[in-house]
Amino acid sequence: MSELNANIYNSQKEDLNIENERLTRKNIKQIMSENKHIIKSLNDKIKSGNEVAEDIRYLLERDYRRDSAIRFVADHYRLDKNERYILGRTVFSKKIASSRKGKKLNFSDLKSRKVLIDGYNVLITLESLIDGEEVWLADDSFLRDTRGVFKNHTNGNNTFKAVEEMLDFIRNSNTESAEVLLDTQMKNSGELAAFIRKRMDELLITGDAKTSKHVDYDLKNCDSDYVVATADGVIIDAVENVVDIPGCIFSSSNR
Repeated sequence: MSELNANIYNSQKEDLNIENERLTRKNIKQIMSENKHIIKSLNDKIKSGNEVAEDIRYLLERDYRRDSAIRFVADHYRLDKNERYILGRTVFSKKIASSRKGKKLNFSDLKSRKVLIDGYNVLITLESLIDGEEVWLADDSFLRDTRGVFKNHTNGNNTFKAVEEMLDFIRNSNTESAEVLLDTQMKNSGELAAFIRKRMDELLITGDAKTSKHVDYDLKNCDSDYVVATADGVIIDAVENVVDIPGCIFSSSNR
C-alpha cells in the first residue's frame, strides 16, 4: 500500500471510530427497524404500479424477452427512466421468482458452510439500509436498492459501517469460512479489501477479502459447496445456494 493510500486508509479508519462513537450498531439496527424505507408495493412509488407489474408478469409468463416486456409496458404507461429501473430490479416471472426463492438460505443454514460474498452488491444495499434510502422487496424475495450508484460508488463512513454489519452477520452465523470479492475497477477497492481483511482477523473470522477483474464470473463458476451472498439475479440463476445478507440483517432488526 502506498504512503498516500495508507494515509487515506488510516484517515477513514479514524473517521469510522469517531462516527461509531456517535452512531452505535444499536442505533443502526433502530434505523433499519423503522421499516419506513422498505418498499413492498409498487403503488407506493409508481402510479398504477401494481397494475404495471401484473402486465409485465403477464408478458414474461408468455416468454416475452424481459427487456422488451418492461419497455412495452413502460411505454404504454408513459413511465420515466427511474420507474423503469425500479421495475427492472423488482418484477420477475413466477418461474424465475420461485426458482430463486428455492435457492435462498436463511441465517441458520450457514453454520459450517463456506460463503462467497459479492462484496459491492452486499455492501451498497447495506449502505442504503443504513442511510435510510429506499430498498425494494422484489418478487423473488431479495432486497434491492435502486440508487444505481455502483459505477460511481466511493468509500465513505457508511461503507465501513456496512462492512461491520456484514462481518457481524458472518461471525454470528458460524460459517466455516467467508471470502469477499470486490471489483478491481471500483475506486479504492484494494484499500477496502485490506480494511475487510484486517477486521476479519480482529474478529477471528476465517476467510479473505480480495479484488477481482471478473467478480461475476468468479461467483457464477464457484464450487457447488459455496453459498453465494448476492442479490444479482444473473448470478443467483447460475448457482445452487444463495443468501441475501442485507435481507437477513433487516429481518433480524425487525424481530
